[in-house]
Amino acid sequence: MIAFVSGPVAALAPDSAVVEVGGIGIAVQCTPNTLSGLRMGRQTKLATSLVVREDSLTLYGFAADDERQVFELLQTASGVGPRLAQAMLAVHTPDALRRAVATADEKALTAVPGIGKKGAQKLLLELKDRLGAPSGAPAVGAPVTQGWRDQLHAALIGLGYATREADEAVTAVAPQAETAGGTPQVGQLLKAALQTLNRAR
Repeated sequence: MIAFVSGPVAALAPDSAVVEVGGIGIAVQCTPNTLSGLRMGRQTKLATSLVVREDSLTLYGFAADDERQVFELLQTASGVGPRLAQAMLAVHTPDALRRAVATADEKALTAVPGIGKKGAQKLLLELKDRLGAPSGAPAVGAPVTQGWRDQLHAALIGLGYATREADEAVTAVAPQAETAGGTPQVGQLLKAALQTLNRAR
């Protein structure tokens, strides 16, 4: 098993990064939150989980070991593959997922694309004793809006866009984020921002 990759970032895409390890470019699937912390040419170290299929080997990368552990635990639930587990971590932090399961918060799980009401109920039952208790207290009065702006802006800069372009894209998707209610989903906002930038070019 490949436990981590360490080296300079050779390439960035909306859902993946390439890390140069010993002269070899290793492609790693990442959430927008993880990608937002990466910069072209800068050294990085990502915890990884290798998913083996008959026709593919896919490496998933995470900024922290805790995310990798939760990613693997989520897949022990029936019907949860690596893509859905990654989507859950794109929307929620590991602790937010633990809180959602501990408090039977269906709404938090249905905020993840691909999870409906019945699916959320099933996941709450299956994951109840697997994820453990949240380690941190929920952020009280945290500036959620500013948080998604910073994450989205950093992700766009990391993908090679100029500061001005990133500023304009964040402004363009702000109405979508504010009408979503609750915590904006950075992954969906990143896709919308990229579409805006592509139209502008």
